[in-house]
Amino acid sequence: MKVVSARTIDQALAALAGATSASRILAGGTDLVVEMESGRTRPDFVLDVGRVRELRWIRETEAGVEIGAGTTCTDIVGSSELARHADLVVESAREVGAVQIQNRATIGGNLGTASPAADLVPVLFVLGARVRLCSHAGSRELAIEDFVTGYRTTARRHDELIESIALPRRPVGERRAFRKVGTRRAQSISKVVVALALGPRGSGARIAAGSVAECTVRLRALEAAVAAGIEPGTIASAVRLALQHDVRPRDDVRSTALYRRAVLERLLTRLITDLLSD
Repeated sequence: MKVVSARTIDQALAALAGATSASRILAGGTDLVVEMESGRTRPDFVLDVGRVRELRWIRETEAGVEIGAGTTCTDIVGSSELARHADLVVESAREVGAVQIQNRATIGGNLGTASPAADLVPVLFVLGARVRLCSHAGSRELAIEDFVTGYRTTARRHDELIESIALPRRPVGERRAFRKVGTRRAQSISKVVVALALGPRGSGARIAAGSVAECTVRLRALEAAVAAGIEPGTIASAVRLALQHDVRPRDDVRSTALYRRAVLERLLTRLITDLLSD
């Protein structure tokens, strides 16, 4: 296995010119190193971008806020820009493992791994994130829902690098929430993770969940039900009905499909009720 450690984006893109489907990009290593040690992943080539400072930044723009792909969860938690414009990203970053993990884990790695249990990805779905990819051929942007294509798969080409994530400014009056359910707070992988953003009276509802399908999913049937207007006494039944269309939970070593569906239903009922209350 060949390993290249890049110090600049140009060096990283040059190294990726010959990458294959078996090649991997190493940022914080909180996922990839574990997979390599277990034998689950056997790369032919690893590009280490952990020292590429050009990927580690947060900045406000006229349109909202942008985050470099190498930005760590610790950076996110301490960011005043994100606290003002993307509070859910800060809240979800606080739930990414213990402090040691947060010091290493990056937003680009959390997104690029495309794990269905990724803590930050439902938030990025709800906030309408756009993903900027770069290569020697140029750069392009994708809506996050076009970027995440399935179980641990994305639209990133082998020669591309995730450069940054752009988040638009939030509408006035929007209310938001994030919740993660896991076995142990400090180290747990999500059994269920949800994010919501609702406008006044449920308008413009955006709801996403992880660990309840093969990848992070928008709960579109539920969004439609909430946006159409639901009374407090009908929220539980609306959630139950919508989830029949929106999620496909599975049994695995962390939990069962039955548990995930039940927890998701209760979480969403409670959160939607709270967000819609005066």
